[in-house]
Amino acid sequence: MQKQYPWIWPTIRTALVSLLLVILGLILGFRYASEGQLFGRQIGFFDQLAKQAKIENLNRLSTNSTNTEASLDTFWEVWRLLERDYLETDKLDPVKMMDGAISGMVWGLGDPYTMYLPPEDNAKAEEDLAGSFYGVGIELAYIDGAVGVLSPLVDSPAEKAGLLAGDIIAHVKDSAKGLDEDTTKWTLDEAVKHIRGPKGSTVILTIYRKSDNSTQEISVMRDEIIVKSVTLEFVERNGRTFAHLRLSKFGERTWSEWNEAVEQILSRNNLAGLILDLRNNPGGFFDVSIDIASDFVKSGVVVSQKSKYSTKNYNTTGRDRLSGIKTVVLVNKGSASASEIVAGALRDDAKIKLIGEQTFGKGTVQDRRELSNGGGLHVTVGRWLTPSGEWIHDDGLPVDVEVIQDRETEADEVLEKALEQF
Repeated sequence: MQKQYPWIWPTIRTALVSLLLVILGLILGFRYASEGQLFGRQIGFFDQLAKQAKIENLNRLSTNSTNTEASLDTFWEVWRLLERDYLETDKLDPVKMMDGAISGMVWGLGDPYTMYLPPEDNAKAEEDLAGSFYGVGIELAYIDGAVGVLSPLVDSPAEKAGLLAGDIIAHVKDSAKGLDEDTTKWTLDEAVKHIRGPKGSTVILTIYRKSDNSTQEISVMRDEIIVKSVTLEFVERNGRTFAHLRLSKFGERTWSEWNEAVEQILSRNNLAGLILDLRNNPGGFFDVSIDIASDFVKSGVVVSQKSKYSTKNYNTTGRDRLSGIKTVVLVNKGSASASEIVAGALRDDAKIKLIGEQTFGKGTVQDRRELSNGGGLHVTVGRWLTPSGEWIHDDGLPVDVEVIQDRETEADEVLEKALEQF
């Protein structure tokens, strides 16, 4: 056969060599792309992250980008170099690294209100807006340099178990969490994380009580803790009664709590005035601010939102249950976002005086997006304008009567000045 077809063996050898070169090229290309190990062994962090982050979508995004410099090639180049060369291999946590990368990407926009929240931080933010969480019900602070109890919440598990303001929490034990640690090196955030837990679970706090120089273990069963966003007090001055209505945030429970307070106010006869206190209110849900402003404004625009593609006016609901009561509004530098929307609407539409200090000045609106990994993305989607068309971003709302609270006194000078306006 060799004598009949002398050309066939050289041809076969050439084909085999070419095929082997192609296979070798594919193998080397795969190894270069993954910086891992070959022949079906673990590829390393890259393989784990590819599944988690759906890299094919990210690569498609970079390929379609009109900016040729916005490529993910450098990102993965850095990732591979860290995986290969970084000294402390045990610190190469792919989840934390990706969270950091996403945070950095969002930070690059230069907008402090557009932010990425990793799953744990996102859960805390949701709890805050929900107005409830599971825990023991204590406000924490540093006391003499240690983690301590600023105050137990009224009717909370902590108060019922005997914890007092000023107690220093020296040690925390929770068998379900496998936790048995001194608090010496804890931050307040770490203390909150460890002391909170599921409803019905138990945490043992070793506390030092300076008043009687005693140390004791206190076992506390966790329960749902409700943090009210609306509080109402009736203040008597010179034979007249005033309603002091404090609103601390615009959360999920705010509207129902607000309705309860409004019903109490309307049930009082001969009320001399209403003081709406928005001091240190950082904001919250946009739609709740519209509802609350509508209780003071009979008709018209509460706020306008200018988004990327359109401008929309948000009008009052026509409820105006409190419009017949003379009202003033208390604000300060901690009054921001939704609280500024309410204060601006009451100032422009109902000619209600603002008392205290100029507000914070947050004139943008964020939309909360839930992500597949349990995290959250807060995206700035628009600017909001007062009914008069003013954008107060960075400047804040000026006040009609300026009063700066003296932190050295126990008296509430701002509230006292408000009472003088009636």
